Amino acid sequence: MRLFIAIQLSDEMKKTVTGTMHELKKAGVKGGYVPLQNLHVTLAFIGETSDAAAVKTAMQSIDFKPFRMAFTDMGTFDNLLWIGIKGNQGLNKLARHVGEALDAAEISYDHKKFTPHVTVVRKMGGPWKKVPAPKGEMMVKKVSLMKSELKDGKRVYKEIYAVESKA
Repeated sequence: MRLFIAIQLSDEMKKTVTGTMHELKKAGVKGGYVPLQNLHVTLAFIGETSDAAAVKTAMQSIDFKPFRMAFTDMGTFDNLLWIGIKGNQGLNKLARHVGEALDAAEISYDHKKFTPHVTVVRKMGGPWKKVPAPKGEMMVKKVSLMKSELKDGKRVYKEIYAVESKA
């Protein structure tokens, strides 16, 4: 199964992103828009593994206090459009703890530099810079282990485990 560890967006943040997506479409931005239920911030991409139990066990050692997370700007990685997340100590510390927990359990994952963002459009093309970045923030109190699978040709993400903040 294909797994990743993420922060899921609150309903209010998802609503804000929906408004931005509508504005992007009106501006003529084409591409594969990410379904609302799939919006998240990836902390660690694990990829294909048959040992979800080991990941769940590793996640139990993740210790974090609740913190605020807010949108900041929009940008691209090649043809992928994202909404950036303001860097903050709580978020960076959480991402580091997730990596340390996976390393300690000898679980393989993508070690690329953590750049907090929410992917909104894949294979994007069009005048996205005409649309302002959304405003919004939420309290992060939970980290989720997500399973990614294809259903009817579409990517579906499902939470299979979660760790709550300690405070």
